[in-house]
Amino acid sequence: MKKKFLAFFLLVTIVCQAFCLTSCSRKNDDGDAHVFFYNYSDTYITSVRSSLKTQLDDNKIKYQNYDGNNNQTTQTEQVRTAITKGAKALLVNLVNTGSADAANAVIGEAKKAGVPVIFFNREVPDDAVKSYDKCAFVGTNAEEAGHLQGEMIGEYVRDNFDKLDLNGDGYISYILFKGEEGNNEAIYRTQYSVEDANKILTAAGKNKLKFYDPSNTNGYLVDQAGSWSASAANQYMTTVLASYNEANKNMVELVICNNDGMAEGAITALNTVGYNTGGNKKIPVFGVDATDAAVNLIKEGKMAGTIKQDAEGMAKALALLAKNAIDGKDLLDGTDDYIKDEGVAKIRIPYEKYLG
Repeated sequence: MKKKFLAFFLLVTIVCQAFCLTSCSRKNDDGDAHVFFYNYSDTYITSVRSSLKTQLDDNKIKYQNYDGNNNQTTQTEQVRTAITKGAKALLVNLVNTGSADAANAVIGEAKKAGVPVIFFNREVPDDAVKSYDKCAFVGTNAEEAGHLQGEMIGEYVRDNFDKLDLNGDGYISYILFKGEEGNNEAIYRTQYSVEDANKILTAAGKNKLKFYDPSNTNGYLVDQAGSWSASAANQYMTTVLASYNEANKNMVELVICNNDGMAEGAITALNTVGYNTGGNKKIPVFGVDATDAAVNLIKEGKMAGTIKQDAEGMAKALALLAKNAIDGKDLLDGTDDYIKDEGVAKIRIPYEKYLG
């Protein structure tokens, strides 16, 4: 009887050890930091993903990436899956920023498991971050990009007004590609890029910018898919140029884009009808992000300027907070050199102008 019991005990021990080894191996393979991107196809997010890979590798942090494919339901389920795999840190580039619901849902899942969650790039409400002591946000000051964009555009138009006024009516006709409705970055860039530019123009005795289509009371065009995509801007621009052109004396004379991906799409459409190809026919195009593609377009003279959103700086801060989470430290440990909000665990990465 004792021999049978001993044999059974040994068998159970071997099975348990094998299960533990398999389970532990699987968790290690999946990584300690699980990173959720709202959409791999976003040009700026691609830059962040590349920079974050370098930072996590340098810090010897094992990680796994997820593509939310611009679907909040998909991303929330991915977060649940990561928690069951034993994630030690959740880095979330939230899909739906239009309300607090998505952020609160992710925080709720993380809080139940005691897993730290670090939101990044796409703003989440202060109250959501404050609701969990292991929650933080790394991003930018959304208003700052709009103000810098408006200042850059206003100075450029002021200094080149007569050259830009193709039909000689005393106004600069513009088109603006917003990006995504309900997104703070898109909202502030849309507002301040025009408002601040107009302040500079009126101070110089010039007329304010005029939206190309007076029937559009919004004063912008929006990507219906919410993807800030080059293809959406290209389609819009192509359609607009068929009716608004020099032959009809109502040419769009300025292009404002709330990210560089849309700027690329607009430039492609302009190239098709002979503008911004390196000759004298040029319509200034402005963007945000300072992606590699945009930097090259500026060097080639096809794009006027952009606002640099520091992907490398954001990735560095994220890696620091991820390491803190994995090591069981306070998320903001070692962040004294960063710009931080008062009363809430939010780190701000500054913007800057880029004109080549």
